[in-house]
Amino acid sequence: MSARSSPAVLITGAAGFLGSHLCEHFLARDWRVLGIDNLLTGVGGNLAHLLGNGRFRFLRQDVTKPFEVDDRMDLVLHFASPASPRDYLKYPIHTLEVDSLGTLRMLALTKAHGARFLLASTSEVYGSPQVHPQPESYWGSVNPIGPRSVYDEAKRFAEAVTMAYHRSHGLDARIIRIFNTYGPRMRIDDGRVVPQFISAALSGVPLPVHGDGRQTRSFCFVDDLVEGIYRCATYEGLAGDVFNLGNPEEVTVLELIDSIAALLGHTPATVHLPLPEDDPPRRRPDIGKATAALGWTPTVPLREGLRRTIEWFARVMPAHDPRVSA
Repeated sequence: MSARSSPAVLITGAAGFLGSHLCEHFLARDWRVLGIDNLLTGVGGNLAHLLGNGRFRFLRQDVTKPFEVDDRMDLVLHFASPASPRDYLKYPIHTLEVDSLGTLRMLALTKAHGARFLLASTSEVYGSPQVHPQPESYWGSVNPIGPRSVYDEAKRFAEAVTMAYHRSHGLDARIIRIFNTYGPRMRIDDGRVVPQFISAALSGVPLPVHGDGRQTRSFCFVDDLVEGIYRCATYEGLAGDVFNLGNPEEVTVLELIDSIAALLGHTPATVHLPLPEDDPPRRRPDIGKATAALGWTPTVPLREGLRRTIEWFARVMPAHDPRVSA
């Protein structure tokens, strides 16, 4: 397939952790890719290896500001948004803007191109869930004025306006709710639990455990997630649908530490800190819908995914623990 005849996808947040993996994934499947990022939390180096590819183009742009795309687009993936608590608490207004005004701009662009739209939403729309595991039909339990609301409510609005475009304009729009994901290219200072624990362990400093460490999360390796996103974006007959994407294997924070310790060959020290406000005690996706419609289920075990992630962090960190297992 020639570059001219290849389908085209626009990916916002392209220089981020997930965005950069998505750019690779689509390029490997002969798509033309236009990556857009303002580099507020994205990292230009995540895309450096793609710049020589004739089917890839990068545009540094804030999607809350007006801009035009002249090339025909077949698909728009809206992933632009701070995603870690450290980032969205640092940039609360921008987070609200990119998930509201930015989503509106990308929906209008998608409509103008006659393209398909996929919104990256989040498990955070479930808030501190009263239903476990969380199915797509659950409406959530969110504090609309708490510190996390700048992300939770922004994504809930993004979902609402996406569905409004679908219903009012017949736009082929889909929504994915992403649960905890990890892997290579997460920023060392990201603040989320996996990079925070790995970077601390490799640096020889205590791992910061919030609360008693018995709160649970479900960790999906990035390769698995990206495949699920690709299927949701490209399969026919899914207009107006919502899918949870994540790993249904639920582990406690303390169990996560045990897995990291086993790979390092030693047990890192820990320090206990207060729980952040509105931190959910349990989080686990019901992925039955994605499995039935997309034929998708995660395949990378937690221990294997952590091994690959630790190896990547050990390469990119200026100093690391020499006892990391290969």
